Amino acid sequence: MARESAEERVARLVAGIRDGRRASVSQAITLVESAKREHRLQARALLTELASGPPRPTTRVGVSGVPGVGKSTFIESLGTRLTAAGHRVGVLAVDPSSVRTGGSVLGDKTRMARLSADPQAFIRPSPSAGTLGGVARATVQAMAVLEAAGYDVVLVETVGVGQSEVTVAGMVDTFLFLTLARTGDQLQGIKKGILEIADVIAVNKADGDREQEARSAARELAGALRLVRGKDEWAPPVVTVSGLTDVGVDDLWQRVLAHREHLGTDGLAARRAHQQLDFTWALVRDELDQRLRHSPGVREIRDEVRAAVLAGDLPATVAADRLLAAYDRESETGGGRPG
Repeated sequence: MARESAEERVARLVAGIRDGRRASVSQAITLVESAKREHRLQARALLTELASGPPRPTTRVGVSGVPGVGKSTFIESLGTRLTAAGHRVGVLAVDPSSVRTGGSVLGDKTRMARLSADPQAFIRPSPSAGTLGGVARATVQAMAVLEAAGYDVVLVETVGVGQSEVTVAGMVDTFLFLTLARTGDQLQGIKKGILEIADVIAVNKADGDREQEARSAARELAGALRLVRGKDEWAPPVVTVSGLTDVGVDDLWQRVLAHREHLGTDGLAARRAHQQLDFTWALVRDELDQRLRHSPGVREIRDEVRAAVLAGDLPATVAADRLLAAYDRESETGGGRPG
């Protein structure tokens, strides 16, 4: 059997995605996550072709929260309710903590066993490709694949905390932050920055003996939000939910829809347009990083520079200048521009 050409592979994947075939969706996401030059070119062709199709109305929601908050349980509860209501749900679990191994932990898929078995849902743990820039490139492109395949709700879960939350908030329509009620320090683990980017906040695990404590924490958070948000801005609702017992999940989803309604058609279009511009620059930075890493001129002096820096013989500023100069020399002669 003749080996499939790059053009044939792209055409096959595009047809499979538009038909909603799970295998094609999975293969396409693997392709857009790849750092190999040939795969990146195929991914670009794939996404260009998918973008030429008719736009589909979709809802993109980022989900983040403090460690142990129960994100996976909550997402499974929300996801199963959405599929029961006729939606097709895609879940992308971003793990920026996988920088050392380059892979992602498959725990989310095992924790969401019920949703994983749902034919109307698709769950994909995604590695960060080593950097937060990798998160932006791989995740935004994976969202495009899911939406082209007919998944009208995409939930992006950030496993890490900190800068990854800002990254995910910059690629979705609504950013949902989950937190827990903790006696005496409900606000201690929540940075002001999170309150500034969250569109909806939910105190999870509001069940049993913890329900009253969760309601108290929600009141405190609502008070804190009034201090960091302007009067004319969207006021993020603070609700209590229980992913374990499904209590409050429907109400939370209505708050997400209310936020979309607040944005309006023009506001949502403007938000996505700005996200596309940010993504453009993320792609440029990612491509320059790849070119620098694979530059023969840089490779030629990399080990020497590394040894000098580790020995303390070369300051980092000088080392960086040498590496960039090697790349610039190559670019000037045309060698640093891959075809």
